[in-house]
Amino acid sequence: MADLTLQQVTDQLTAILEEAFEHPPKPWSYFTDPSPDAGYFGILAKVTAIEAKRSIGSNSIAAQVKHIIFSMKASMAFIEGNPNSPGPDQWQESWQVAELTEATWKQLQDGLRNAYYALRDNIQSHAALRPEAMGAAMGTIAHVAYHLGAIKQKIAIRNETI
Repeated sequence: MADLTLQQVTDQLTAILEEAFEHPPKPWSYFTDPSPDAGYFGILAKVTAIEAKRSIGSNSIAAQVKHIIFSMKASMAFIEGNPNSPGPDQWQESWQVAELTEATWKQLQDGLRNAYYALRDNIQSHAALRPEAMGAAMGTIAHVAYHLGAIKQKIAIRNETI
């Protein structure tokens, strides 16, 4: 059995990331259901600003989205070799969402899309350069998947209370 190349590993990581944000890259899936709208973009497209800003549990869907944008940007810096991670103040601020209108909700979703594309490119170009970068890429994908599940749970709870 042949060993995997680093390119094959990074291709698999970006395929998992694609599933989390867009849709499963194959007719089957790694961890979501195989429907075309199972990722962030599909589920968030069905959420209005009013629904996104409603707190369910300790935070809102919008706060989850803002936090994941922040964490992807922080992870990209680390993957590129910048050891200066954000401090607790920036981490805490990533959960704060000011006024949310349909326009600002769309901007937040656009920010998520842009951060996803940047992270995908970042993993392809930098993750295989250092063991810590590969670990950070894997950890980032796990973090993204966790928050996708958290958002899906908020949507399920919201649907039960309507």
